[in-house]
Order: sequence, then C-alpha cells, then structure tokens
Amino acid sequence: MTGSSPTASLSESTTAPNRGRLFARRLVVLLLVAGVAGAAWSTRQRWLPAAQGLLVKLKLVAEPGAKAPPPPRVIAVATARVSRRSVDYFLTGLGTVTPFRTVTIRPRVEGELIKIAFTEGQTVKQGDLLAQIDPRLWQAQLEQAQGQLARDDAVMRSTNRTLLRYRQLAEAKKITPQELDDQIALTEQAAAAVRIDAALVANAELQLSYCEIKAPIEGRIGLRLVDQGNVVRQSDPAGIAVITQLKPIAVVFTIPQDEIQRILAQMPSGEGLVVEAFDRDLRQKLAVGKLAAVDNQVDPATGTLKLKAVFPNDDEALFPNQFVNVKLLVETEPDAIVAPTAAVQRGPDASFAYVLKPDSTVDRRPLRIGGTEGTDTVIREGLLPGDQVVVQGLDQLRPGSKVSVKSPGGSSAPSGNAPGDPSSNRPQVSDRTRPAEATGRIP
Repeated sequence: MTGSSPTASLSESTTAPNRGRLFARRLVVLLLVAGVAGAAWSTRQRWLPAAQGLLVKLKLVAEPGAKAPPPPRVIAVATARVSRRSVDYFLTGLGTVTPFRTVTIRPRVEGELIKIAFTEGQTVKQGDLLAQIDPRLWQAQLEQAQGQLARDDAVMRSTNRTLLRYRQLAEAKKITPQELDDQIALTEQAAAAVRIDAALVANAELQLSYCEIKAPIEGRIGLRLVDQGNVVRQSDPAGIAVITQLKPIAVVFTIPQDEIQRILAQMPSGEGLVVEAFDRDLRQKLAVGKLAAVDNQVDPATGTLKLKAVFPNDDEALFPNQFVNVKLLVETEPDAIVAPTAAVQRGPDASFAYVLKPDSTVDRRPLRIGGTEGTDTVIREGLLPGDQVVVQGLDQLRPGSKVSVKSPGGSSAPSGNAPGDPSSNRPQVSDRTRPAEATGRIP
C-alpha cells in the first residue's frame, strides 16, 4: 500500500483554482471584443466613410469606384526626314511681263481697204502681208511720173545732141561763146528735170508699195480694229491692228532697296542671275530666264528698285502685261542640312524639333537654325541627315510621348519601325506630309 505525499496533494489543490481564473479572464476578453464589435457594426454608417477616406489618403486602399490608371496615350503624328543637299536662296517680287516691241499697224497712204490678209490672234513673221489698200490711184500717179520722166529724158537727149553741134560750131568760129553757154545751160536744165522726174517715179513707186501693208516685226497680231471696205488714213489713231513681240520677252519687277548690294555683288561674275517666273499662287513655274538690267535709281515712294529679266518664251507661257511672281536666285548654299520648316518650333530660349526615336517615342532636340527658304530650313546644329522629325501633331507632344506615324492613307500605324526604316515593311510617309520646295524668306 502506497501512501500519497503531502507535496503532490498541495500542487493539485493550487492548479485547479488557477485554471478557473484563466478561463474566466478569456471569457471576459471575448465578451468585451464581441461587445466592441457589435457596437462598431451598429454605428458603422457614422465612422466607416471617414475611415475609408483616411485609408485612401494614405494610399493603403483604392478609392471606391475608381478605375485603373489608363495606359500612356499614343499620339498620331506625321514625320519627314532630314536631308543634306544644296539650298537656293531667292528674292521674290511682283513683276509685269513687258514685250520688247509693240507695233500699231497704221496705213501710210489713204484709200479703201480692199483686203484683210491676217487672222485675229495669228502669229505673223516679218514681211507677211496683213492688208491691202486700193492701189489704182497710186498706180495712176506712178504712170504719170514715169511718162513725165520719159518726156524729160527725151528733151535731155536732144539738148545733148544740140550741145555737141554747138561745140563744133564754136570751134569753127561760127557762133559766139554766149550762144554756146546758153546751150550748155539748157542741157543742164534738162538733166536736172530728168533727175526730178526719176525722184517722182521713185516716190510714186513707194506710195504704191504702201498699198500692201506688211508686218514690220514677228509676233502675235491682235484683234482687227478696222473692217474691209472702210477708207483708212494715215492719221487714224487706232490703226488696223496691233502686233506684239512674244519671243523673247521681258519681265520688269521690283526688289527692296536693302537687297541692292546683294544683287550687284553677283553681277560682275559675268553670268546672268537666274530668274524664275511663277503664276499668282507661286505654284506653277512659267518660265526661266536671266537678269538683263538694273535700273539706275530707287523709287522714293516705295523704296524699291526696278530690274528687267529676259525670257526666251519659246512656249509662249508669258503673255504681255501679265502679272507674275518673280524669284531671283541670289545665293546657293551647298551641302546643307535641311529640315521642313513645319518641324522647327520656337521656344522661349531656343528653337527645337521633336525627333522620332526607335522605341516610338519622341525626343526634344534644341536647334541652331540658318536660313529659311520656302518650306525648308537650314539646320546648323541639332539634327543629322536621316533623322525623322515630326511635322504634324506637334501641339500635343512632350518629351517621351508615345506616337504613331500616319500612313499615306491617313490611318495611324505603330512607329516601332519608322517609315523609311530599311527594317520596316510598313509604307513610308506620304509625300504630302513632306514639304515641297518653294520660295520664301531670305535669311
């Protein structure tokens, strides 16, 4: 028989009360938590919005109903390539086509117009018959002068024979010297009369030739001003028609007085400066010629100087009194880096351009620009040949913006392979997005 020790009995007697107290504490905690949770749930409409707002401010949770941030926006743009080439600088002015010769056809004798030998607007050559006046009156005057010449010529021959006999008689002392001198005078008078008659015949022939009106120059004849059957006179102010020379033809234009020395510096080279004539819109080139002359004074009212250029005008593209735009080539800059003027943007500190990068983003490049000619600008620093610069869609761009390049049809295509890139199979940018060569401001 084994008896229990006093120590074991004491331990068992103390453990049971401890377990009771621990259980009571846990029960109290659970009841407190349940009470707090119940109170919080019942008042959640008052404190839950404030709590959510605090968490949103701390960016620990998303705002209720908020959408996910959108992906970066892709901007559609058009681009053009930077190139290296020669750039021509022009002076532009307004000019008037001026013919070298304009002739009003007037009759030189009076008479009835019996024939019109030209067609209105016809191109005539020098010597072509244009009209004819009734020649009968002038033919009769010619025959009268010829008859008088024949009569006086017979008289002269008679006086010459008589003079010969008088000389023989004078040698034989049969007549006096006075009689010989009288016969010599008569002979000279007869010779003078013949010369007068010959001049009258020549004048009558000339007047008769005026009955045929011929073209004095080569050119285009205008509208007929007198109809057949009218009596025309030399004093008629309008004449019969007007002939204007078209080949070659001149253009008189003006330039600002500040550019005079720039032009005069080029003229001693011996090669005429190239002049181009364009239509009113500066789109169609009409003709190419050479600078022929510079006026000797500046117009004080306008501050401009007149210049004259000569054009062959073989195709008759220039018409007398036509207003044209004139471009005078004054300088050529070889091997220049050229970018479209539309790509050059003006910033507060410097000019810049957006350059397309291989990752379909754009980079902002500061530029140092040179002269501007039409839609092209010479770039001194900032770009290299082959760079693609943005020419359309610039207003929405920022450095690093994601872009897509417009295709020729107007749709957008991802620009990971830029148009014109040899590794790309996508179509290149249409020529319509690339600036065409035209005239513009002189640097």
